Amino acid sequence: MAKNKPEGYLSAKESRRISRENRKITNEFEKKRKRKNVPESEYTTKMKDENNVLEIDGLHTYFFTDAGTVKSVNGVSFEVPAGKTVGVVGESGCGKSVTSLSIMQLVQRPQGQIVEGEIRLNMGDGKAYDIAQTPVEKMQDIRGGKVSMIFQEPMTALNPVFRIGEQIDEVIALHNPEMSKEDVKKRTIEMIELVGIANSEGVYRMYPHELSGGMRQRIVIAIGLACNPKLIIADEPTTALDVTIQAQILDLLRDLKDKINSSIMLITHDLGVIAEMADYVVIMYAGRIVEKGTAAEIFKNPCHPYTIGLMESKPMVGKKVDRLYSIPGKVPNPVDMPNYCFFKDRCEKCVEGCDGAYPDMIKLSDTHYVSCYRHYDKGVKEEN
Repeated sequence: MAKNKPEGYLSAKESRRISRENRKITNEFEKKRKRKNVPESEYTTKMKDENNVLEIDGLHTYFFTDAGTVKSVNGVSFEVPAGKTVGVVGESGCGKSVTSLSIMQLVQRPQGQIVEGEIRLNMGDGKAYDIAQTPVEKMQDIRGGKVSMIFQEPMTALNPVFRIGEQIDEVIALHNPEMSKEDVKKRTIEMIELVGIANSEGVYRMYPHELSGGMRQRIVIAIGLACNPKLIIADEPTTALDVTIQAQILDLLRDLKDKINSSIMLITHDLGVIAEMADYVVIMYAGRIVEKGTAAEIFKNPCHPYTIGLMESKPMVGKKVDRLYSIPGKVPNPVDMPNYCFFKDRCEKCVEGCDGAYPDMIKLSDTHYVSCYRHYDKGVKEEN
């Protein structure tokens, strides 16, 4: 009599077969990625709108695991306009961080690969690079110089065996080889002062463990902003901090963005942070964008049931409830996603069309888009 196999069970034979197939696929990607002397024409492109710093168009980033292919980012498209802050919101595992790592080409290889889509970075003078095709040696100039990332946990982002000054010096020296050691140190001291640390000379000689969590986060911000990047990717920069320090870090980010005239892509699951910081909001669920628009549109008129659920689950000042709302159900298995709306099995607002294929993006206004059958009669389908 056959035993009932638990959900997601794979035999050793099946796992080996998947592993062999995945190795063939990743080897092809790696072969292309590791080529030397790639002509610039292969990764130069044109921005659709020169006012954007970044344009992500149909991005697919997959992880080829022994259990199957995890489609972490599954057709994501949005823009980051110059001088603006774009907030990317969603629960853990929705693909926010993988999207940011794809922009930096820091997805863990060979298992993780950008399979499809474009990431257009505006280099100025009518020139743009497609990050998805850019070779590794060219990315060394872009990371830190044109695009920088502020990581979620400063204690793991900083190297515990090097002094603070050495870690900031390294970034500045790498992108400015013409600078002398004295000039590099001077710039480092300026950056430490710029992020609001008073004892700059003392901190320059300290190790990461000698600083508090808030000061470590400020140092990570200093490293990220040392070369005046065009785009700052902040991956949940305040998650590990208490509320007062969190407010200070957000104020600091906002001020520094204006000082160096750059844009921010802010990744978080805190809608309060988004309301305070963002000009545009992108809502992600299970690797896809379900709604995007200006912050005013998203907060005043949330249209996707997932966005509405996120809003309702947030505590409100002056509103007394016995129990906070929580979205029912669970996220579908990322290895075996359904062929209908990914949110359908958790949705409390389903309509007749929800039995069909995954819904297209519907344009509700020039800036407001939603992927939901409930709005098919209110807007226009977005052209692919």
